[in-house]
Amino acid sequence: MAQRALEQATGPLTGLRVIDLTINVLGPVATQILGDMGADVIKVEPPSGDQNRQNGPGRNPGMSVFYLIMNRNKRSIVLDLKQPDCMEALMKLVETADVIVHSMRPSAAKRLGICYEKIRERNPRIIYAFAPGYRGDGPYKDMPAFDDVIQGESGLAAINRDADGRPRYFPTVIVDKFCGYVLASSISMALYHRERTGQGQEVLVPMLETMLQFNLFEHLWEGALGESDGQGLGYTRMFSPHRRPYATQDGYICLLAVNDEQWRRVLTAIGRPELLEDPRFCRMTERMRNINELYGILGDAISKQPSAYWEKTFAEADVPHGQVRELNELMQDEYLRTTGFFRKVEHPTEGNLVMTSIPVQFSASPGNVRYLPPNLGEHSQEVLGALGYSAEQVERLSATRTGAPQSPPVSHAAGSEGMSIEIAAQPRS
Repeated sequence: MAQRALEQATGPLTGLRVIDLTINVLGPVATQILGDMGADVIKVEPPSGDQNRQNGPGRNPGMSVFYLIMNRNKRSIVLDLKQPDCMEALMKLVETADVIVHSMRPSAAKRLGICYEKIRERNPRIIYAFAPGYRGDGPYKDMPAFDDVIQGESGLAAINRDADGRPRYFPTVIVDKFCGYVLASSISMALYHRERTGQGQEVLVPMLETMLQFNLFEHLWEGALGESDGQGLGYTRMFSPHRRPYATQDGYICLLAVNDEQWRRVLTAIGRPELLEDPRFCRMTERMRNINELYGILGDAISKQPSAYWEKTFAEADVPHGQVRELNELMQDEYLRTTGFFRKVEHPTEGNLVMTSIPVQFSASPGNVRYLPPNLGEHSQEVLGALGYSAEQVERLSATRTGAPQSPPVSHAAGSEGMSIEIAAQPRS
């Protein structure tokens, strides 16, 4: 039986319908954000399901943690879009929708019959959105791309070099997640445009260019003056070997001062107020030129006292600061417990689950959690029945494929790298 909504939608996107044809991370992150904000997100899956259903540990086949984390506030239906009757069912669903989001390269979407031109024929007001690796008007428009590839091409892996100078990936799928947020916000902008003009449109978020802008907001540096051949790129302060969490007597602490007043508070707090008159450190321009030395002085002073001392001292001085916490400490963090960031829920088939709360707060239209991550095809009868299909027709369209046996979840050790190898020929995330 399909789970019913836990409560009524209250977010700013309440009343909008989103068709979700996405897989992996980028697309599901974007559509979950839309769902959290009130949209009715219908996750259309192939008979085998979103491959993330198999990534990581889980209590039941097809319900792995990687899937559970990014697929709340969605209803799942099964349609094999290679079958004409299933494609027609999708098109009927398109006629009722405000947004459609997919994870395919343009050529693959065109071959399948869900390019913008085809979708627009059935619903001219629809927002058609996707996030391929590269711009749609460039020579790479149909090249595959994953998070690791874009981390390399955007310069992120290079600025994250290890101690031996070798480029390395950030230990998080930073490209997929950030581009997922950009995709969700871009869809919302397109919806606002439609509200004013009545005009639907295609929205393309290229992963490479999006991450280049993200990386170069500060690192374009001298290149912004138009006088550099590329040698002047890179925000100096970011590359100081002393820019890292400061070791205390019993742990690590983070802090950052930016303007003159903040540096006055920091240098006073560490007992070095005379440095305020030092020509190397008295103004921002001079501090930037001597940032390595300044950070070194700061680190040496902080190492002489325990973390609790510095937390109290910097709090009294109104200096931005915080402790370094390991991942396994976060769920016990007192602040996060106080704000209820981690929420325990009871899933109909998966038992006790922990999910993060919705971080964005709206005073008049707060988002909420209405659906827990659905089982494969859980809402096929509900969604397709509302389009006029009989129970027997829905059964044929879903093909009892909803009950097809699933592969057991892969071990957590396989991770996303293992998945990337398995799905290299598939549409990007």
